[in-house]
Amino acid sequence: MIHGVDVRDLQVNTDERGHLVEMFREDWDEYNPEPAMSYYSMSYPGVIRAWHRHIRGQIDHFVCPQGRIKVGVYDDRDDSPTQGEVNTFVIGEHNQQVVRIPGLCWHGFKVIGNEQALLVNFPTNLYDYEDPDEERLPHDTDEIPLDWEADPHE
Repeated sequence: MIHGVDVRDLQVNTDERGHLVEMFREDWDEYNPEPAMSYYSMSYPGVIRAWHRHIRGQIDHFVCPQGRIKVGVYDDRDDSPTQGEVNTFVIGEHNQQVVRIPGLCWHGFKVIGNEQALLVNFPTNLYDYEDPDEERLPHDTDEIPLDWEADPHE
């Protein structure tokens, strides 16, 4: 696992009405420091939203309550013991997890399957509309060794 990346299985409480899943609790270690805001994005099947990273210390916490996504994280931090490593996680309706992503790591996701997906993020910094904290690369860059079209279970 990339240094600073963490994954927590979320408890799914199910009954005849449906289910309830806690996505954030202040007593979970994965949310340290605590989020400053939350948002969700809806993406259509096959959409790839990658790559970006935060250069001012923002930590993201990804949850996918609807649909399925493949999350990719790449560590190119000079001082990291896991420099050069890639992690992927398939999360969503049938695998409820929160993925903690250090800001200086490149990250993104792809919607897998035939349904749209919702991604909920709990970032540790407020979004600055005047000066966004992000750098971007295209999803098919040669700088990151991840093929978004590969089987997510490999």
